Amino acid sequence: MGTFVAFGEIMLRMSPPGRELLLQTPRLDVWVAGAEANVVTQLARLGHDTRIVTALPANGLGDAAVTSLRGHGVDTRHIQRRDGRMGFYFVTSGAGFRPTDVLYDRAHSAFATAPADAWDWDTLLDGADRLHLSGITPALGPDGTRAAIAAAEAATRLGVPISFDGNYRARLWEAWDSNPRETLTTLISHADVLFGNHRDVSLLLGETFHGDGSERRREAAEAAFAHFPKLQVIASTARHADDADRNRVSARIDTRERGFQTDEALITGIVDRIGAGDAFASGILHGLRTGLPLEDIARTGLALTALKHSLPGDASLFGQADIDGFFAGGFDVRR
Repeated sequence: MGTFVAFGEIMLRMSPPGRELLLQTPRLDVWVAGAEANVVTQLARLGHDTRIVTALPANGLGDAAVTSLRGHGVDTRHIQRRDGRMGFYFVTSGAGFRPTDVLYDRAHSAFATAPADAWDWDTLLDGADRLHLSGITPALGPDGTRAAIAAAEAATRLGVPISFDGNYRARLWEAWDSNPRETLTTLISHADVLFGNHRDVSLLLGETFHGDGSERRREAAEAAFAHFPKLQVIASTARHADDADRNRVSARIDTRERGFQTDEALITGIVDRIGAGDAFASGILHGLRTGLPLEDIARTGLALTALKHSLPGDASLFGQADIDGFFAGGFDVRR
């Protein structure tokens, strides 16, 4: 098996302790963060070879991010060190009827300002059997858009399959003169695996899908398959948030032939839901790589997204034993 390669920005995430408001007390907890980095971090914890391609500032903050990723088993040798700043974002965790809030401070980061020709994809994709991209990179601005498209085109030229997570971030796209539909359509045309739901497909195709629940998702999946000839798998979660501490989540996977949706998992006592989508993507890619049946691929994605809610910080850090334990049930102390 080859290497999972991910391309995207690494940031520092800062959060008030516990459920406090931002700077309610003069302290912040800090984690290394980033959607694409989260995916390869979890895949590395599951025993896969992974590589991150990004740019970080040549200072102590960049050093700390490299050290953290390397400690989880991610290959960091292809991280560029460039002039510029580290991107940050602040997460104020919700509680009860107060939702979680995200504040970005990432403009003009070392990654966001790197030109598209900064990346030698023939070298970066050597030994790779999948490139993972997300819609966050092109949302950063013109340089990010050109870089993401160049990466996708290179992977296609080199015969490396692409997984793409829509990760639509309205605040980022709206900050500049962007065309998200055109850009995302271009990128997804290169992908064989898409992480996105019926709302993402509606944005891409300008169509409205009817019906309830699984029927609407299957209708959207069939429309996406018809529009994107290379696409083979679409995976998504469905979330019903009763409040910030109690969510119900199911997982769905669609192929051109059929779809499967899990039962809902009731998640209570939520510690941190940020990064749960990246954990889900990791579970799906792990299941596809290891050749699991379609139903078990979806359940593996559900297991990791549910487990991530129990862990503070951005990245999911679980192993196969944790997935097996989720399936087995039983939440008493393990001795």
